[in-house]
Amino acid sequence: MDKILLFIPMYNCEKQIVRVLDQLTPHVCELLSEVIIVNNRSTDNGEKAVSEYLDTHEKSVKLSLLRNQENYGLGGSHKVAFKYAKEHGFDYVIVLHGDDQGDISNIVPYLESGEYRNYDCFLGARFMKGSRLEGYSGFRTFGNIVYNLLFSVVCGKWITDLGSGLNLYRVSILESDFYLKYKDNLMFNYCMIMGSTFYRHRIRFFPIIWREDDQVSNVKMVNQAVVVLKLLGSFLLHRKKFVVSEHRDRVVESYDAAVVYENQVK
Repeated sequence: MDKILLFIPMYNCEKQIVRVLDQLTPHVCELLSEVIIVNNRSTDNGEKAVSEYLDTHEKSVKLSLLRNQENYGLGGSHKVAFKYAKEHGFDYVIVLHGDDQGDISNIVPYLESGEYRNYDCFLGARFMKGSRLEGYSGFRTFGNIVYNLLFSVVCGKWITDLGSGLNLYRVSILESDFYLKYKDNLMFNYCMIMGSTFYRHRIRFFPIIWREDDQVSNVKMVNQAVVVLKLLGSFLLHRKKFVVSEHRDRVVESYDAAVVYENQVK
């Protein structure tokens, strides 16, 4: 049986995080080996919400709440989780954002069938046949489809989402730390797509349901659009240079987090 880690990044989503924890039904817990919630120095009461929830809701899987040593950004939290997965001998790591826009149930059928084992990157997609968007504007949908097309042309791989909040990675592809110099912010997933296509990782997209209701977006759309185009242009002109270059605004020597809570496994 594969050793699977579920990583839930959390930043200022105390209202939503308990709904994400509700997704961890007994059956879902059976498919997982461990769960870590990585708090990226939130300024709300997210940690209290998690600990109070777990004190009153038993889960049949080990669940730990980690607090980043500093605000590393979303990409930096990924690096914390990837480091954890490698150090603790996991075979796969699943990413499920803590803002309750995605649902882990969308990947459950593939975990049950074992289909995920055929790929290095098994990525949730909001903009492919079989997916469903709730509360997502037509303008943003159109913009994402255009960018997916541009990335598909440049990367030579049909891409239907540049970064949803539900993804699975094979830990063995992370051993080289190829992702370590990628941006620590919301651009991390874009860099991962380009890096994975360059290194010829086996990539597969699967449809997901995506919803937006009370979530607060941290995306500044115009600024992000420009930055993403610059990244793609750099990759187009010098692919190898791009994947090995330093992209971070600030170099972090080690992405560390401390365990601040552990549940009592049922």
